[in-house]
Amino acid sequence: MVLNAILEYFNRLATYNPLIVFIELLLIGLVVYWAVNFLEGTRGERLFRGIIILLLAGSMILKLVIARFDFARLQYLYGFFLILVLIIAVAAFQPEIRRMLIRIGQAGSFGGSSHHQLAQTVEEIISAVSALAEKKIGAIIVIERKVALGEFTEMGVKIDSKVKAALLKTIFYPGTALHDLAVVIHGDRIVAARVQLPLAELGVAGGAFGSRHRAAMGITTGSDAVAIVVSEETGTISIAEDSRLDKQITEEELRKRLTSIIIDAEPMQTKPQKEKSTAESGPAGGA
Repeated sequence: MVLNAILEYFNRLATYNPLIVFIELLLIGLVVYWAVNFLEGTRGERLFRGIIILLLAGSMILKLVIARFDFARLQYLYGFFLILVLIIAVAAFQPEIRRMLIRIGQAGSFGGSSHHQLAQTVEEIISAVSALAEKKIGAIIVIERKVALGEFTEMGVKIDSKVKAALLKTIFYPGTALHDLAVVIHGDRIVAARVQLPLAELGVAGGAFGSRHRAAMGITTGSDAVAIVVSEETGTISIAEDSRLDKQITEEELRKRLTSIIIDAEPMQTKPQKEKSTAESGPAGGA
């Protein structure tokens, strides 16, 4: 009986215009791919995958049942269920929808001056990091790249402000409400402060590293982000990328790295002196 329903369903599909079916499937695939790509790295990604699987399974089962039996009320309830899922999805994906609208709104104003804005962002970060290092004020700044860090920034304090050296120095100044943990930057915007990051295991980072360096290695192990760390003990500047740590970076080296990361949008080539780590990051912890 079930086999007959399946065969009947596919026979009906064979009567459709192949070109129309191809275009429809292509458009649906593009929308799903775009949504998964946009939600990558956020808590909403797993929820979205679950909803897609649920809808596909529900649609297939319902189509097979309706092909064999005339369950009009069941079909009506399924339509009502889809509306309910849509309402729940809008509520569940509220942070992601807000982020999408912000990006769309910023797209038109970024334009031809984006290179200048990003170059200014590099100088603002360098100015802040140099000042913090000179005063031996601990800090960790994470630069978000292709892999979204929404899973972590959602738990921090939202800032959504242009990158300014004065603001970064104020955030990390000892005694302020946001000086603990990390700041996350995307493009020329400070996304969030007081962001808790995953810590690399002690065996990976080594006993000589503090929590900020372990957090920098932890976040760069699970993503393509880059983390800048200022040691409050020595005042030295370090950069973590791809779970590797460069220590005692000069201001000029920092400028070259940030120019490549933020402006050129090309990952830096691995340097021989970097310490490679292949272990996975540990549980979330302070920076």
